[in-house]
Amino acid sequence: MNKTRGAIPASFFGIAVGALALANLWRVAIRLWQLPVAIGTGMTVAALAVWLAVLVGYAQKWRTHAADARAELQHPVQSSFVALGPVSSMLAAQLLQPHAHGFALALFGIAALTQLVLGAYLHGRLWQGGRKPELVTPAIYLPTVAPSFVAGATSAAFGFHQLGSLFFGAGVLFWLAIESLVLHRAAVHEPLPEALRPTLGIQLAPPVVGGVAYVALTSGTPDMFALMLLGYGLYQALLLLRLLPWIRQQPFVPGYWAFSFGVAALPTMALRMVERGAGGVVASAAPVLFVLANVIIAILAVKTLDLLVRGKLIPPPAAPLAASRTATQGAADARIGRTGEAAGV
Repeated sequence: MNKTRGAIPASFFGIAVGALALANLWRVAIRLWQLPVAIGTGMTVAALAVWLAVLVGYAQKWRTHAADARAELQHPVQSSFVALGPVSSMLAAQLLQPHAHGFALALFGIAALTQLVLGAYLHGRLWQGGRKPELVTPAIYLPTVAPSFVAGATSAAFGFHQLGSLFFGAGVLFWLAIESLVLHRAAVHEPLPEALRPTLGIQLAPPVVGGVAYVALTSGTPDMFALMLLGYGLYQALLLLRLLPWIRQQPFVPGYWAFSFGVAALPTMALRMVERGAGGVVASAAPVLFVLANVIIAILAVKTLDLLVRGKLIPPPAAPLAASRTATQGAADARIGRTGEAAGV
C-alpha cells in the first residue's frame, strides 16, 4: 500500500458485519418463504468478499501504518470497532458452515478466542477509570456484548449449545451493565458531537442480536423472553427513528454502517421466530421488517460506493490518533468530532 494514502479505519469492519448479517437474513428468508436461492448465493459471495477485503485491508494497515493502528487500538472510542474484526469473522463462519464445515469451524475457533482476548483487554480499561463522559458512546458495547451474542449464535450453528449458553449469558449481563452507563451519559452530559452520532445506531443491536442467539440456542415455539427481546428491539428502532433527524446532522460517512447490524438482526430474529411457530404480530411484522432492512442496507451500500467512486471512502493520512490517556484530557472536547470523522465513525 502506498504510504501516502490513508489506511482503513477499524470502523470499516462495520461494513463487513452489515453485509454478512444481511446475507444471513436472506438465508433464513429463503428457508421460510422459498425466495430465489440465487439471490442468497449472490448475497453470501458478496458479503464474504467484503469481509475478506476489509480483513486484508486492516491487516495491511498494521504492516504499513503500524503507528496509526496502535494509536487506534488505544483510542477510547475507535478501539471498540476493532472488536468487529472477530465478530465479522464469526458471522462469516456461519455462512461458510454449510459449505466448508472444517474451515468454518477453525475460523470460528480463532475468532472466538480472539474476541475473548480483545474484549478482556478493551473492557478492562473501563475498570481502570479515567474515561471522560463525552467519550462514552454505544461503541462500548462492541468489545463484549456483540462478540458474546454472535459467539453464542455461532456456537449453536456448530452444535455447541452449552458453550453458546455461556457466551449468551456473558452478553446479556454485559449488555445490562453497559446500557445504564450509556443512558446516563446521554441524559446528563453534553450531546454527542455530530461526528459520533451515527454510533447511536449500535443501540438497536443488543436486544435483537441477543435475540437471534437466544432463538438459536433454544427450541420449540418462541417463549415470552424471546418476545421481550424482540419487543425491546422494536422500541429501540422506534427511538432511533425519532432521533434520526438529529443524527443526520452528520453527513454520510461509513460510520452509518453502525445501524446495519441491528437493522439486519431485527428481521432475522422475527423470521427465525416465525420459522419456529410464532404467529400474530410477529408473523405480520416479519415481511415488513425484511423489506425495510434490505432497503436501508441498500441505501448504505449505494452511498458507500458513491464515496468510493469519488475517492472519499478511505480517509487521507492524518496525524497519529491520540492515545487513550491523552484523549481524555480537556483538549479532547474540541477534537472528538474531528478524530471520529477522520476514522469514518
